[in-house]
Amino acid sequence: MTKSHLFFEQIQIDELSSTPKYLQLANAIIDLLKKGVLVKDDLLPSINEVNYMFEISRDTVEKSYRYLKKNGLVGSFPGKGYYIASGDLRDKRHIILLFNKLSGHKKIIYDAFVKAMGPDTLVDLYVYNNDFILFKRILQNRKRDYDNYVIIPHFVDGGGDKVGEILRDIPKAKLLILDKLLPVISDEYAAVYEDFSKDIYTALEEALPLLGKYHTLKLIFPDKSYYPKDIIKGFYRFCQQYAFEHWLVADVTEEEIQQGEVYINLMEDDLIALLDRVIDLGLEVGKDVGVISYNETPMKKYILNGITTISTDFEQLGKMAAELILTNSTQQVAVPFSLKVRASI
Repeated sequence: MTKSHLFFEQIQIDELSSTPKYLQLANAIIDLLKKGVLVKDDLLPSINEVNYMFEISRDTVEKSYRYLKKNGLVGSFPGKGYYIASGDLRDKRHIILLFNKLSGHKKIIYDAFVKAMGPDTLVDLYVYNNDFILFKRILQNRKRDYDNYVIIPHFVDGGGDKVGEILRDIPKAKLLILDKLLPVISDEYAAVYEDFSKDIYTALEEALPLLGKYHTLKLIFPDKSYYPKDIIKGFYRFCQQYAFEHWLVADVTEEEIQQGEVYINLMEDDLIALLDRVIDLGLEVGKDVGVISYNETPMKKYILNGITTISTDFEQLGKMAAELILTNSTQQVAVPFSLKVRASI
C-alpha cells in the first residue's frame, strides 16, 4: 500500500469536532508522524487531492500545511508541493477536551489550558451542548486513543447518573474532570473542581453585612439548568443559618418582584430578564432589589454601576488542569472562587 493510500485511509475529519478542520488535518498528520506512518522527506498528498478526498476547501488544506510548515514539521518545493521536513514527534501529547458548551468562560479555560500545556501538545475540542446522548456518541466514536481525556460533565437530561458507564473504559490515569466532581465513579482520577455548595454559602456569608437590608433571598434555578444542585444545598444552608426567607425561582419572567428581595442568577439570559423587569417596575437595583450574578464578565463591572458576582477563576482552572496532566498527578483540587461586591447589593 502506498503512503498516499495510508494517508487517506488513516486520517479522519470529524464533523462533530469543534476543532477547526485545518487543525484536525494538521493534528492527524502529526499523529501519523508519531506512529511512523509518515517519515522525514515523505511527500504529502497535493492540496487538490486532499480537497477532493475529504471534501474540504483548498484554503483549509493550504492553511493546515502552512500551520505545519510554520511549526517546522513540513517544507515545500516550489511548484512541487509539500513534504515532511521533520519526523521525530514521538513525545507529542494528544488530548481530547469535552466541553458542555461554548461561552466566554469556556474560552478562558481553553486558552489557559492550551497555553500552559505548551507547543508539544495537540488538542481536539468537542462540544456536546449539555446533551448526554451526544457526549456518549463522541466518546464511543472517537478515532484514536488519546493520551489524556479532559471532560466538563454537565448535563440537562439526567445523564450525570449514567456518565460512569461511559467513562469506565478510560484509564483513570488518563482522565481529568473539570469543574465538578463525579461521585458516580471512583476517586482515582484527577480533577480541578468547584465546591458549589461551599462556594455559594461562603460568598453569601461574606456579603452578609450588605444583605441585612433585605428580607428575602431568591435563587433563579431553571428546571432545565445544567448547574449542579449542590448550589441549592449551599443556598438553603445559608438562608436557614441566617434566618432569611428564601425561595427557588424556576422562571424569573413569571416571578412577582417586590422591594426587599435579593435575586441570585446563574444564567446570563436570566440576568437580562431580571434587570428588565426591575427597571420596568420602577425599582432601583442595589436599593430596592439586590442582584448577585454567577460568573464574572467585563461588562458586569459597568451594568447599572456594577453587578455583584460570585465567580470561579476560570484562567486558574485551565492552568491547574494542565499542571496536573504535566505532573501525572491524580490529585483533586478545588479551584479558587471570589465574591466581587458592587453597587447591585
